[in-house]
Amino acid sequence: MKKATAAAKSTAIVKPAAAKKAAVKKVPPSKSKKAEVAAVTALKPPKPPRDESRTALVRRARRINRELAEVYPYAHPELDFENPFQLVVATVLSAQTTDLRVNQTTPGLFAKYPTPEDLAAADPEDVEEILRPTGFFRAKTKSVIGLSKALVEQFDGEVPGRLEDLVKLPGVGRKTAFVVLGNAFGRPGITVDTHFQRLVRRWRWTEATEPDKIEADVGALFPKSDWTMLSHHVIFHGRRICHARKPACGACPIAPLCPAYGEGETDPEKAKKLLKYEKGGFPGQRLNPPQAYLDAGGRPAPPLGAG
Repeated sequence: MKKATAAAKSTAIVKPAAAKKAAVKKVPPSKSKKAEVAAVTALKPPKPPRDESRTALVRRARRINRELAEVYPYAHPELDFENPFQLVVATVLSAQTTDLRVNQTTPGLFAKYPTPEDLAAADPEDVEEILRPTGFFRAKTKSVIGLSKALVEQFDGEVPGRLEDLVKLPGVGRKTAFVVLGNAFGRPGITVDTHFQRLVRRWRWTEATEPDKIEADVGALFPKSDWTMLSHHVIFHGRRICHARKPACGACPIAPLCPAYGEGETDPEKAKKLLKYEKGGFPGQRLNPPQAYLDAGGRPAPPLGAG
């Protein structure tokens, strides 16, 4: 029985696929109940204890971020934009829809209304027709025209680079503001979208449910300089592997660090079939993704109406 116990310990920190092989090799067939328990235990990565210390939590959280940075070295904001104005408008439009649908819609919008002055003076009915594919197009039209007018009247047509100014714009909350600050101005911010909320709670980085509290709890685990890329890493992972309904646990690179391992498919082959976007052979969200993403094998999203 000492050999079975040793096998369990030796495979406890490896990834699910490797753990499965180790369990098959090192735990011989036996009618013994203890051997059966050891074999099952060897298949599962250890879960962080409920009474994990603050120091241990910080170390685990930062290790997860480092692991994700290796998996997604090309992580980026998945909204197409060329300037702060395009980014703030695209982020407002991304509510209740996908970044892909926004990226397929904004080329037509910005071709007709390239500046805040142009969009501020637009006929709402014309804008509504362009934004119809994004859903809630009447409310979104009101927001983007309203924020354009505010930019013209209050900020000389320029997107402000301060949080307190951005959140005053129609349709712009803290999440949108941090997206703009982090990606258009290079100022650290945490983007607490639905993917981010789901994953950080699964990882026990926080028990909060309100975005501002989640932002504060997670921000306290990392230096500010990490915040923007941390957001990209987590959101990329949530879209590609750690899905809401059926996470691909058996294909997850951070399974040994995850308290929620086992909530999804643990069989490596079955989990592999659940992978989305570039790792599953599908295009990403952006029509014009960064070169690093293309170099890594990612593919651009198709334009609106394509195939």
